[in-house]
Amino acid sequence: MTAERPPAAEGIPSSLPRPHRALGLALGLLIFILAAFSAYRLSERVAIDRMRQAASHQLDVLAAAIDSEVTRHASIPAAIQLNQEVLALLRSPPEQRAAAQPAANRFLQQLNDNLGGPAIFVLDTRGRVLASSDWIFSDNLLGVDLAYMPFFQAAVRGTPARHYAIDPVRREPGYYFALPIRDEQRGWAVIGVAVVKSGIRELERRWLAQEAPAVIVDNNGIVLLASPPEWRYASLQPLPGESLVGLSREQFGGQAVGRQSLDIALDGADAGIVVRLPKHLREDVAPLPGGKPYLALSRNLPETAWRIVIFADLRPVAVQAGTHAALTLAALGCLLLGALYFKQRSRLADSREEARRLLERSHQELERKVEERTHDLSNAVTSLQREVSERQRAEQTLRAAQDELVQAAKLAVVGQMATGITHELSQPLGAIRTLSENAAEFMRRGDAETAARNLAIVGQLTEQMGGIISPLKSFARKSPARPAAVDIGHAIDAALFLFDQRLKKAAVTVNREFGPKSAIAWCDQNRLQQVQVNLIGNALDAMAGQPVRQLGFTVTARDGGGIALAVSDSGEGFSDEALAHLFEPFFTTKQPGEGLGLGLTISRDILRDFGGDLLAGPAPGGGARFVILLPEPPSESRS
Repeated sequence: MTAERPPAAEGIPSSLPRPHRALGLALGLLIFILAAFSAYRLSERVAIDRMRQAASHQLDVLAAAIDSEVTRHASIPAAIQLNQEVLALLRSPPEQRAAAQPAANRFLQQLNDNLGGPAIFVLDTRGRVLASSDWIFSDNLLGVDLAYMPFFQAAVRGTPARHYAIDPVRREPGYYFALPIRDEQRGWAVIGVAVVKSGIRELERRWLAQEAPAVIVDNNGIVLLASPPEWRYASLQPLPGESLVGLSREQFGGQAVGRQSLDIALDGADAGIVVRLPKHLREDVAPLPGGKPYLALSRNLPETAWRIVIFADLRPVAVQAGTHAALTLAALGCLLLGALYFKQRSRLADSREEARRLLERSHQELERKVEERTHDLSNAVTSLQREVSERQRAEQTLRAAQDELVQAAKLAVVGQMATGITHELSQPLGAIRTLSENAAEFMRRGDAETAARNLAIVGQLTEQMGGIISPLKSFARKSPARPAAVDIGHAIDAALFLFDQRLKKAAVTVNREFGPKSAIAWCDQNRLQQVQVNLIGNALDAMAGQPVRQLGFTVTARDGGGIALAVSDSGEGFSDEALAHLFEPFFTTKQPGEGLGLGLTISRDILRDFGGDLLAGPAPGGGARFVILLPEPPSESRS
């Protein structure tokens, strides 16, 4: 009797056929896109409204400040037309005005001194300045013809005028208030024009301090003040050439205007509009940061006929709107995942037992794999630790070998200089021997005073010999590298002292453009001296046989911080091939047996240990030039 097999598990049917499933996915994707777009637009609209309100408040503050600064002298011309000295000057015939002019000048000067700064002057009906508050200065306005100025043309016709213009004498911009002067004795006819020039330097200083880009434009669309300042005298829209010429002559004192156009239309800017800069402006005139869309908000200044415009960067708005759109997508995704989760949970209820068995098998398989991976990981960690230890030992061995090579190079230099040092010490030693024998003889004779003088001379010679041996002992000493504040001039002096006899014998001229304590670097003095000895020795070898032998040292400060010490010689220099392989180990341009080719490699490694470097190249005028780059001492070490 055969056992019955359990019925095979039937597959769980899908809720939708394949065509309907694709349509559902497309519909869901469309819903996601529409939701994200709606969230983006809503967030963008809210953020722009907030930005518009903030910019509007800033415009109100700026407009009040500009109105207070520019129009505070607007009432002065009314006081001028009542002054008897001014009226007497304008009523006088042309041939008698010279006598009446000083009194009018002094009145305008006193008025100007009390008001603190504005230029005040009076014009006749032909536009010529008859009296001015600046008459005591050499570059005054007396006699200047301002008939072409728009403010004069309006005032002489009987209409008060306000106008921005550039002073034709001092070339200083200002805001002019002009008022006709009428004579009651002549039926209130216009006999002159009173003008006050209000300076805008304080306004320019405040304006340039604005963080957000902003401009002030006149009724012709010319930028009068701007942040950034490169936009000054640009035009909002391109203007005809003849109009620009007229504006330049009448209003801007010949200053070129309208060469660049911002190409921005401000229609509707009172409520805020989005503007972009043209591409050509980003190259010729400094653009708004990033050249991205900006919200332009403007406000009319009725007292000055100016218009102030502020540009608010819309990039943060776009970033915020994108973030909100992403959060909307994430929320919809969470809702969709939740629905799918509950739907899948109901489907899995029918096959839970089968899932449990599969889970047990999977768990066992996972435990096996975890055990295998753990074993492999343990082996890998052990291998890595061995490799790290080997590399640390190799690095210690390399540093020890480098220190030994540095010490060997020092001792080699000491051996090369043994003859010169012997010569330097032989003379003091001979003198000491003679003086000591004489001192003994004088003491035998009882002449203690002469013996004491000889012994004093012996002491001086001993100190002299110590001065010769001390730098050599310090140089030859094997010591660990310890960074400290090092006087570069002192290190060079010590290195040159070691080559003193060789420099004199070879008739080498040493040129130094700096002295001790003029440059301080952060390194080890003994190691820096070793690098200098190596470079000086190479330079002396390179200049052997040359008719002119010059060794130069210069120190300059680097732009990015640090010190550059240049060592140059008048030798044969380097070929292109030698320069390409100069710092490779065991590469040398000397004859066989004269060098190992490790000096420059070790010198560069020494400098790099302290955060410096060694560069090589041709020297100006011929020869070789090495540049030692050294860091500056930390701030606490300098103090």
